[in-house]
Amino acid sequence: MQEEMPYRVKETHFPIRIFIIILVSLLIVGAFHMQIIVLYDKYDDALNNYLQVALVCLYWTLVSVLITIYIKSQIKKLYEEPMKRMAEATGKVAKGDFSVYLPPIHTVENMDYVDVMIMDFNKMVEELGSIETLKVDFFTNVSHEIKTPLAVIQNYAELLKKPDLTDEHRQEYLEAITKGIYRLSNLITNMLKLNKLESQKIAPMPETYDLCRQLEECAISFEQIWDQKNIEFEVDFEDSAMIYADHELMDLVWNNLLSNAFKFTEPGGMVSMTQTSDEDYITVTVSDTGCGMSRDTIKHIFDKFYQGDSSHATEGNGLGLALVHRILQITGASIMVDSKEGKGTTFTIRIPTEKRTERSVRK
Repeated sequence: MQEEMPYRVKETHFPIRIFIIILVSLLIVGAFHMQIIVLYDKYDDALNNYLQVALVCLYWTLVSVLITIYIKSQIKKLYEEPMKRMAEATGKVAKGDFSVYLPPIHTVENMDYVDVMIMDFNKMVEELGSIETLKVDFFTNVSHEIKTPLAVIQNYAELLKKPDLTDEHRQEYLEAITKGIYRLSNLITNMLKLNKLESQKIAPMPETYDLCRQLEECAISFEQIWDQKNIEFEVDFEDSAMIYADHELMDLVWNNLLSNAFKFTEPGGMVSMTQTSDEDYITVTVSDTGCGMSRDTIKHIFDKFYQGDSSHATEGNGLGLALVHRILQITGASIMVDSKEGKGTTFTIRIPTEKRTERSVRK
């Protein structure tokens, strides 16, 4: 379906008035030609036949030249000059200059398809500029995220070379190296998963399964963490809730959300996970009593490599929530964030039920 233009576009440069102008012009030119013929008859004795023919040819040559000049000026104004400007701008963009802007030729009420093409070109350049900025930021962030664990590994590896190390220090350094390797491996894994999801190289393999059982298994896997930090962990699930989704990808969603909840909750705090459902949607909430987020942080929480709380930067890489957001998008689910600084954060996920998914497919 063709997208409707938000403004009226002139369909042609040759409306009926152009026909009227040409007709009137030709009638005037023809009238002058008839006047010449009358003059020939009047002064037939004074002009020979060759001179008469020469004068007629000269007259029509002059008419042809004037018409040609007019048509050429219109073509130059309407097409040649805009295309030349477009070619020059395209050349600049090809060389990496994304600051190019071409003003439309006509006002909004008189726009034609050349103006539309220019406006689309400006929009394309703006998008390319944004993509270029994102690409630069992406590589900067990737370089930083990879450099940090590598620096840790390198430093502790150098310390291990000391001959007078105690077993306690040696074990401490080895654990630090292991954590650095784990973080680096986790970063690369998440980057690959996110890239494959965004480029649609990972085809979701949906199946019907019990979400409540999946949530229970995921919650139990964090038992050691909540015991170590003395965190109160409350869960409230229904007996069963069937969904049609990719089981493995949804595992990543719950693991990331719970991991963040426990990471940002101080010892003695509380984390909760609840699940409810109605005819159309299953709702899962993950709440914590952690440090919370500012409004500005919430705006960027699903951006790649964004970490609002720098005090926990060494524990993550800023890709977890970007991965969660993308998985929920391709699943047809939604996620909302409610957070207050110093009070905690709540993530609310709404997933279509199996029945709703079946109805959508049948439609």
